[in-house]
Amino acid sequence: MRKPSIGDQELALLQHIDESGAASVGEVAASFGEPRGLARSTVLTMMERLRGKGYLKRKQLRGIFRYSIATGPGEAMRSAVGSFVEKTLSGSVSPFVAWMSERAEVSDDELAELEALVAQLQDRRRES
Repeated sequence: MRKPSIGDQELALLQHIDESGAASVGEVAASFGEPRGLARSTVLTMMERLRGKGYLKRKQLRGIFRYSIATGPGEAMRSAVGSFVEKTLSGSVSPFVAWMSERAEVSDDELAELEALVAQLQDRRRES
């Protein structure tokens, strides 16, 4: 079953927790929320929504809930990209590829990663 979609701010929060590891609402409010001008209550609401959507889990340790990623590494990003392609690009990656080809800031590492992904796609087609 596909997970509910998430917004840009929620995705940024998930990435922050994924990079930081398990954290309390207070820790996330200080490290993620304050620099963005978000109140602790807003961070709590976002974290609880993400937990409700199945992206975060929480565990109580010594009276404090600690939140961590409920999905595998990168799954939230893949889900967000999939949702973007389906909803915004009507299921076609061609507009995204065209945008990438015009983007001047593609690093050597990004280009190598893209080439590896294309090679994987070609291998899958040959196997089918």
